[in-house]
Amino acid sequence: MTRADPPGAVTAADPRPQPPEKPLPTDCCESGCATCVYDYYADELALYRERLAAWRQRHPDADT
Repeated sequence: MTRADPPGAVTAADPRPQPPEKPLPTDCCESGCATCVYDYYADELALYRERLAAWRQRHPDADT
């Protein structure tokens, strides 16, 4: 954000978080891994949602 940017302006320094890429059905080997690719995805999705909520608080006027 520069001095000319209004408060809450979306800038390259604070881009909107991007969702994680959903695993393909073929990404899971179905061998009962202790931590499956779907577990990693669920963790990343939860983190993304937290980051997006915080970003939206900083940018209340941004498109949803």
